Amino acid sequence: MTFTLDQFRLDGKVAIVTGAGGRGNSIGRAYAMGLANAGAWVVVADLNEAGALAVADEIKAAGGKAIGVGVDVADEQSTLVMADAAKEAFGGVDVLVNNAALMVDISYDNLESISLEAWNKAFAVNLNGALLCSRAVIPSMRARGGGRIVNQTSGGAFPATGLYGISKLALVGLTTSLAKQFGKENITCNAIAPGNVTSDAGKMLVPDDSPFIQFLQATVATRARGEPDELVGTLLLLCSDAGAWITGQTIHVDGGWIMRP
Repeated sequence: MTFTLDQFRLDGKVAIVTGAGGRGNSIGRAYAMGLANAGAWVVVADLNEAGALAVADEIKAAGGKAIGVGVDVADEQSTLVMADAAKEAFGGVDVLVNNAALMVDISYDNLESISLEAWNKAFAVNLNGALLCSRAVIPSMRARGGGRIVNQTSGGAFPATGLYGISKLALVGLTTSLAKQFGKENITCNAIAPGNVTSDAGKMLVPDDSPFIQFLQATVATRARGEPDELVGTLLLLCSDAGAWITGQTIHVDGGWIMRP
């Protein structure tokens, strides 16, 4: 088969993006818009239902197909309702992007003093949420002959130095496990590990004048920070036929911050 750029197209595919209706300039919004631009019909899902509806309206205003749904990814029943909404609107699910996560609102306390409540809340969203959403859509993917799952991990997991990084490193383990268990059914699972991104949430957590940004500027191979849209190309590779032979991988999109063999 000769490669063509059409292999990056997602025309008629149905994609769910969780955490896509939150803070305005977000990675989730960039993912949803990028998938729609590639031809996918997008289910914009977020705990903030009004935000999800607003992003879906943006997609429709640009000529795409989308719906917005409210979802609590840490609640199994809520994830099943989200999957049912995708089936009712578009017939099924082909792509799941597990983008929803706690980052700004997570505890950054020392591990000696962090509360077990904060610990469990982080894992409920950042790890369990990806598992529950995946389980909710895998039956539809199986019925449609396969699918693509993309988990959002973080450069902050390599190495993990606190709760956020630990939860994101655990997500890498879930990624490889899903890839291994469902690969023979043409369901791939990969992860994207962004570097420091100039999303609203990213700039809230790490302002431009942060010492950490100065550190990155001195150590990252290219640029210390990237725009949310700069992650979309990798997402489209992993969601499309162009990336059909890629599974179980974590791809770093960070300007050369984390370099692994």
